[in-house]
Amino acid sequence: MAQKIHLNTARVMLNSGDPVSIRLWTKKGEIQQYDNCISLRYDFSTGTRNIKLLDSRQIRKVRDVCLFMINDLEIFL
Repeated sequence: MAQKIHLNTARVMLNSGDPVSIRLWTKKGEIQQYDNCISLRYDFSTGTRNIKLLDSRQIRKVRDVCLFMINDLEIFL
């Protein structure tokens, strides 16, 4: 059984600067998985953060509430 963590704990993990693996839902309801990524910036007013994929150097904007897994730990609200 997968361990579960709260969204605030996941935010602390993202803000630490260490590379993580995340899974999230997109606007269309698809599941995306990003391995080896770091969080660059968090915008509290919109609830979004910019993440950088270290392998391809792409930068993506994701919503924290769409995250459901980080480093194989399930996230709950």
